[in-house]
Amino acid sequence: MYMLCALLLFAATYVLMLMFGKYRPYIAIGSAVVFLVTGMLPLNQALGAIDWNVLLMIAGTMGLVQLFIDSHMPALLADLVMEKVPNVQMAAVALSLFAGIISAFVDNVATVLMVAPVAMEICKKLRTNPVPFIIGIAVSSNLQGAATLVGDTTAIMLGSYANMSFLDFFVYQGKPGIFFAVELGAVASALILAWIFRREKAPITQSGSRTKVTDYVPTVLLAGTIVLLILASFLPEKPDITNGLICMGLFVVGLLYSFVRNRDGAALLGTVRAIDFETIGLLFGLFLVIGGITHMGVVDAAAGLLAQMGGGSVFVIYTVIVWASVLFSAFIDNIPYVATMLPVVTGLAATLGIDPSLLYFGLLSGATLGGNCTPIGASANITGIGILRRAGYEVKTGDFCRIGIPFTLAAVIPAYLYFWLLFR
Repeated sequence: MYMLCALLLFAATYVLMLMFGKYRPYIAIGSAVVFLVTGMLPLNQALGAIDWNVLLMIAGTMGLVQLFIDSHMPALLADLVMEKVPNVQMAAVALSLFAGIISAFVDNVATVLMVAPVAMEICKKLRTNPVPFIIGIAVSSNLQGAATLVGDTTAIMLGSYANMSFLDFFVYQGKPGIFFAVELGAVASALILAWIFRREKAPITQSGSRTKVTDYVPTVLLAGTIVLLILASFLPEKPDITNGLICMGLFVVGLLYSFVRNRDGAALLGTVRAIDFETIGLLFGLFLVIGGITHMGVVDAAAGLLAQMGGGSVFVIYTVIVWASVLFSAFIDNIPYVATMLPVVTGLAATLGIDPSLLYFGLLSGATLGGNCTPIGASANITGIGILRRAGYEVKTGDFCRIGIPFTLAAVIPAYLYFWLLFR
């Protein structure tokens, strides 16, 4: 009975968030309060349900990115991109591919926060709608997060569970690894983006000289963030909030430097206000909601049902795992889902007498890429929409899905076939 109540509350939360985009943070936090008040998420488990690492990383990176924007470096990068591409269509594709490359080594949310300002500057110069640009960047970041061991939390979870090294993502058991499956999807999805932007053929013309950067320190701090995040991923034992502490620590350094350099407290306060607290509030509420349905056994029940649907056929089980993971991850955070499914997948492989690699890779690709289907399926999507909202652009669910769903299909199908042909 309680599991059913938790499931209904969870479903109502997501339906309301999809219907009323402007009020998503309040809906998520309101639902979280209901879970806490009713005991469906015990108070002593609430703090553990919140991914503080993600929240700290978002807040710190947002602050650093504001300093980065104030230095005029994104405007200069926009000028450089506009010099190299012939039209708006290619600019959109190039930015998405650039975001994907960064995201293979850096968290997806951090990638969106770093690349989005460049896209916003380009759109401002071209006087074009930035919404599809930012959506393209967000979904590309999610895609490439599965390419390497350090690209996404779910990839790190799989590497730890299956004892895979960084190089195993490139070559595994003597075969090309998941990296190449992701890159196949990246090529296919780039073609989809080119088709989506097919009407944006307006030529890009530069007027005037390149933007002058006023301060290179924020760029150094942002680059330092990337390097430290990569290095931290190789530490055998580290606190769960390591990445968040790196981002917040460098943000504090940036704030202190800015204050010493400019002696302007008002500007300092403006940088702090640039942090999107609505997006942080939305994620805060969602973490508690997911913690609630996990505690009530909803995620476990869904995983068990998924296992039963496969029967005794390896192909059917593999297919169900991939596409059900896509479906579930379009609406729930993929981290608790993957954490729950890894032991289920291992048990299935043992029952069938097969190596679990095929099912592992199918789970990772489906769960990582499925979040691209909806605006609330991945933290990177939520972050991108938050950036647009702060700039005065509201993103409707339909607008996002028109890009997200075909992008997801173009990325998942090649990976689905690739893994079956190589690891069956």
